Amino acid sequence: MIDGPNSEYAKELQFAESRRAMVEEQLRRRGIGNEQVLMAMARVPRHEFVTPEYEEQAYEDHPIPIGSGQTVSQPYIVAAMLDSLELKPEDSVLEVGTGSGYQTALLSQLVARVYTIERHAALAEEAQRRLERLGYRNVMVFTGDGSQGLPNSAPFDAITVGAASPRVPDALFQQLREGGRMILPVGSSESQELWLVRKEQGRQEVARMEACRFVPLIGSAGFVE
Repeated sequence: MIDGPNSEYAKELQFAESRRAMVEEQLRRRGIGNEQVLMAMARVPRHEFVTPEYEEQAYEDHPIPIGSGQTVSQPYIVAAMLDSLELKPEDSVLEVGTGSGYQTALLSQLVARVYTIERHAALAEEAQRRLERLGYRNVMVFTGDGSQGLPNSAPFDAITVGAASPRVPDALFQQLREGGRMILPVGSSESQELWLVRKEQGRQEVARMEACRFVPLIGSAGFVE
């Protein structure tokens, strides 16, 4: 029996083609050169991490709402952040802001251990169920104040923050291993730029990257809700 154009098989083929186009047109052409990151983004089914009404937009070049006032960032920004961290297969990584779990899934393809924290319990629980269903096993999901990190699981080789902070949260910086890297948007609640922070001899070395706009980091070391 031949699958019709509306079959699940045909749909999955179309999503796979959309992922390929996303990688080639939105990422590689804009300078993302890390092949491991590109391969992970070609594998992870982004449409599984958005609600059904947005799945047709899953591979387009813009953020997508996921509920609780949060979004999943546009593919290019996700790729740029992961690219900048120079991740290694043996790394232990903290993700602040689990959201739908999309970046969590990408990280699970790139490193040995992923610790992710989300302040919205409903999002955290849904992300955990989704990650388990899709087979991402090297991930631990926590609910709490992401601006304080996870001190009991530190130190981390890398930290990625998916919400805007007025400054580099000291608690997160302290949880970086010596030589570790952190990527986060820093600025006001309206506009920010990406900072890549390295921990060298216990001090911050900051490289400023591109302008961006994220939802604010709410917490004791972030913005007041």
